[in-house]
Amino acid sequence: MVSTVDRLFTAAKNVDADIYHLHDPELLRIALKLKKLGKCVIYDAHEDLPSQIAFKPYLSKLSRILLPPAIKQYEFYVTRNLDAIVAATPHIRDKFQTVNSNAVDINNYPLLQELYSSNLIYEVREARVCYVGSISEIRGIYPLVQSLPISGSSVRLSLAGRFSETEVAAKARTLPGWQQVDELGHVDRHELKGLFSKSIAGIVTFLRAPNHIYAQPNKMFEYMSAGLPVIASNFPLWKEIIHGNECGLCVNPEDPKEIADAIHYLAANPQEIVRMGKNGRSAVERNYNWETEKEKLLALYQRLMHRIMGG
Repeated sequence: MVSTVDRLFTAAKNVDADIYHLHDPELLRIALKLKKLGKCVIYDAHEDLPSQIAFKPYLSKLSRILLPPAIKQYEFYVTRNLDAIVAATPHIRDKFQTVNSNAVDINNYPLLQELYSSNLIYEVREARVCYVGSISEIRGIYPLVQSLPISGSSVRLSLAGRFSETEVAAKARTLPGWQQVDELGHVDRHELKGLFSKSIAGIVTFLRAPNHIYAQPNKMFEYMSAGLPVIASNFPLWKEIIHGNECGLCVNPEDPKEIADAIHYLAANPQEIVRMGKNGRSAVERNYNWETEKEKLLALYQRLMHRIMGG
């Protein structure tokens, strides 16, 4: 966070680009330095950083109280002087528009064909649900594992990703239900496509936290793009997407019984797997795909280049 950022600043000066697009909050420290060099600077806000900091388990309780407001003030101080803000969600965009009117949301939606099998045969899917991504307590691993033995079925859970903390992994492996888990570790995109094609649902049951409630997890849209029903947390925004498109079920992420009931419902109703999977895929084709988002990003660059060229 210190020496690497210093080296990046030296490298950035040597590149001598017209536009710098900074993707990590650590790089805010050099954003204004680049502006002083007369450069055009974009900050890419992937997450609501102050809210995220408040739930970092490795920080002390006092740090989790004091750091978020200080970080918010620093973030606003820097970004009000930048040329543009690219936000990962409308919620983050709205936050930054209070200090910088040139804030746009570029949603991390999936590529239309990357994870979809056009010859998908729902009837050959296994009794299996999957979770993809970083695995942690705040992302709901404990209730998810606990839901498996009470789902009343032999459905297995494929975990594709790595545990963020060794102690969380150790505890999860002692829970009832772990015997129904297949821990896959990191999987590449080709393997991911295969996993989706044989699962009956994708899981995204994050626990309630400010940084989750307004998030739009890319895994949710990846499940939908693959024609996979979604079992997700019952946050208002997520319910609007999932219930609004009739492509899955929303549950209390802290209640293993609700998660189990959703898994059991899909396992017992294969026609719903087909219906919800097709609905999700249709929604991605209409709205939630990268083709629509990339045009917004290209338009932003074109506006900035027009300004740089004196137009």
